[in-house]
Amino acid sequence: MPKILANGIEIYYEQHGWDKDADVLVLSNGVLMSTASWAFQTPVLSKHYRLLLYDCRGQWQSEHPRAPYSMELHADDLAALLNALGIARAHIGGISYGAEVSMIFALKYPALTQSLILASTVSQVDPILRGTIQAWIEAAKRKDPELFFRVTYPTNFSERWIAANAPLLEQARARYAMLDFDAVVNLCEAFLQLNITAELHRITAPALLMVGEEDALKPRRYADIIAREIPRCEYVIVPRSGHALCWEQAGVFNSLVLGFLRQQSA
Repeated sequence: MPKILANGIEIYYEQHGWDKDADVLVLSNGVLMSTASWAFQTPVLSKHYRLLLYDCRGQWQSEHPRAPYSMELHADDLAALLNALGIARAHIGGISYGAEVSMIFALKYPALTQSLILASTVSQVDPILRGTIQAWIEAAKRKDPELFFRVTYPTNFSERWIAANAPLLEQARARYAMLDFDAVVNLCEAFLQLNITAELHRITAPALLMVGEEDALKPRRYADIIAREIPRCEYVIVPRSGHALCWEQAGVFNSLVLGFLRQQSA
């Protein structure tokens, strides 16, 4: 699978539906996701767009430097990846951690940002969320996959989805045994530094913002803040979904993204 040197590290990436005449759509992962986690999006979105998926530094098949990370560094990595691939401008999207990287990217690289797609995300870290992620960090430091799974999954999915999707949940549990927990700590500690609410008014790209009505990890009140601050923001609250919106309501997620991107083309 392809890797490329960008911003001093090897980044794993995938290109799907690479029609040279189509716009490029980038999707950045949530903190525990991989490119494979976009399985419900890839076959649909790549029919219409040149879809670029990648693992950010510290995730899965990309390089895992031991030095601390930052969200700004992830944005710089993405800019370097686009440059290395010869992509001058793209629709920049992501979920959770990936959406936060996308907002910082839009702030740092407005000329590269054609539009912005944000799901299940925050622009600041308030006390309850901070406490949750600090618990994730402590569990990750123990390097116990089962403990880390039990600490994280109840807020990553809605109760309804958990009850109805035991096989998918077991697949997620199995993948936790393959995590690099030192890198997970770095990723989570980078997230805890996030505080960009006061900067969001500077985002010039049109944005689509989605939040699951039942998101327990990054609840709607965070999305309300972002929707107020980004000037050109289309805001959708998705019923019957928790934090993992691209899994729990994949059809709705895909339809919203395609509809929004068609508006940008028009």
